[in-house]
Amino acid sequence: MPKEDTNSTNDEVANTAGGQQYDAAQIDKLEGLEAVRKRPGMFIGDPDVRGLHHCVFEVLDNSIDEHLAGYCDKINISLHVDGSISIDDDGRGIPVDMHPKFGIPAIELVLTNLHAGGKFGQGAYKYSGGLHGVGAKCVNALSDWFKAEVRRDGKLYSITFERGKTTKELEVVGDIPLKPTGTKITFFPDATIFTDTIEFETERLAKRMRELAFLNPGLTIQLNDERPETESNQSFYYAKGIEEFVTQLGENKNLVHPDPVTIRGKRQVEIDYDGKVTEDDVFADIVFQYNDSYNDHILCYANSIPNTDGGTHLSGFRGALTRAINQYAKANKLLKDKDPALSGDDVREGIVCVISVKMPNPRFNSQTKAKLVNTEIEGVVGSIVYEGLQSYFDENPPLAKLIIEKAVNAARAREAAR
Repeated sequence: MPKEDTNSTNDEVANTAGGQQYDAAQIDKLEGLEAVRKRPGMFIGDPDVRGLHHCVFEVLDNSIDEHLAGYCDKINISLHVDGSISIDDDGRGIPVDMHPKFGIPAIELVLTNLHAGGKFGQGAYKYSGGLHGVGAKCVNALSDWFKAEVRRDGKLYSITFERGKTTKELEVVGDIPLKPTGTKITFFPDATIFTDTIEFETERLAKRMRELAFLNPGLTIQLNDERPETESNQSFYYAKGIEEFVTQLGENKNLVHPDPVTIRGKRQVEIDYDGKVTEDDVFADIVFQYNDSYNDHILCYANSIPNTDGGTHLSGFRGALTRAINQYAKANKLLKDKDPALSGDDVREGIVCVISVKMPNPRFNSQTKAKLVNTEIEGVVGSIVYEGLQSYFDENPPLAKLIIEKAVNAARAREAAR
């Protein structure tokens, strides 16, 4: 019997796995913002109540970036009766001129094209939290409707979108005074994406506004809820920044020392901008205070973005705190020979701390920015904290003694328990 040619049948089986043809026609390229609508989880996390509010924070981060660049002092957030929300700042206003390369107004480009914006390389924003160029345009894609109004050059401009597509081209809607300039974004979330809820929670928003006002001293953030059932007005402004944040976090606790310890520093580091290495400044602000509890409470931020999973700034702080306390304790005979060396857990017991770094080109583990991964930041924060603590302890021996006694007691308790 002639031998059957199995190659062709094998190929056919492979190409029709599951009974379905697999060739070029099956390769689908998601155009533009369609990718965001198909896979929202890649950009904002799950489209649940947290993802819904993450949309507000993505737009708000752009206003914060204007503040960090030195151009914005006030941000108003308004929850409207129809269920939409507005974020209005007094920054420079998104550019509205025609883009020389793409032939559309710059504002339309940054609100419809993924990975377009002023935050790449050394653009308009040096200490920016938005860096993937996907923030506001993702919100645009996931909104039933989205409207941007810009106050610039004595004119009020307006452009409108539906689910990421431009429905009303950029137009001048009126003449206004030259100042204040700014941007107002209003959007209504798409219920087909956010199937759990499209209702914004005032308290969830207020928590983030308060945090941002702490991290950006001198910035006023106003939150207005116009909905009859939850109507409220709240204003957040903190002249002393994260020092007030730590004080508030330590309320209703038995404090080991009355005033928070503040360490600030600046270091020059080499930053790689797509293969071009330049020296740039990194700023670190660390404020902490001990109480008599057994847990630590450390909050980390990079360019005002909360990093819930910590990252290199947290590991830099932890290592330096342990080294500095052990070093001071031994040098000043506060640690007896029979005492065990103080571990990281011992020195962090009962600490409330806020770590805030401002840096060019931050890198995170994902678009939700839960963890900072820049390796150079560990050394920067480590050296600022170590040197800052050494001099602080030298100038405040009674306070150093209190902190070290708490850590020694924690170590002894740990040894006894073991």
